Amino acid sequence: MTEVRRRTPTQRRSRETVEIVLEAAAQMFSREGLAATTNRIAERAGVSIGTLYQYFPDKHALLRGLAERHLREGAARLEVVFAELRRTEPSFEQTVRTILDTVVELHRDRPVLHALMHRVAPRDMVELAELRAFEEHLADEVAHHLTRCGRGGTDPALTARTMVHGLDTHLHRVLIHRSVDTDQLLDLVYRLIGDPRPAHRVRRAE
Repeated sequence: MTEVRRRTPTQRRSRETVEIVLEAAAQMFSREGLAATTNRIAERAGVSIGTLYQYFPDKHALLRGLAERHLREGAARLEVVFAELRRTEPSFEQTVRTILDTVVELHRDRPVLHALMHRVAPRDMVELAELRAFEEHLADEVAHHLTRCGRGGTDPALTARTMVHGLDTHLHRVLIHRSVDTDQLLDLVYRLIGDPRPAHRVRRAE
């Protein structure tokens, strides 16, 4: 397997270069899928191929870098949502909808890129640990609100993990090439927890 580790940028200019390359890669993968080449990505970024290879030895390294960026951005945005939900303690449906709205927004653009990051980008043990920690934190927050709202049956923690992994699979494998809709995911949540969704709330009021 091709080595995918890259030089870590430490100076501000290097970090800016990495961000420019990653954004160019995101654009090219979204447009061309895996057919996008490192030469085309370097051209799009306005850097030499040698500069690109200083940080990203191949396309898989670029996808991994994009996946890392996506995880960081998603974690930061969801952390704000979690803090607000703990402060305001809305109803169960509003709680889940707020979380799902954020998740949908994070995946609304560039569906081809999200599919590639989910299926293709390799991860080492450190990155896998970071991903699992994020998933566990998300599940813990969901479990907190399941318990608060009297949902989730006798084992809200297990129900929360089932929700998190079920939604992740549905989002990345079923809806990724279609229009992602919060109500579709909310319907799935009710099926996963085994509760009927109130008929008058099946769709968001216009």
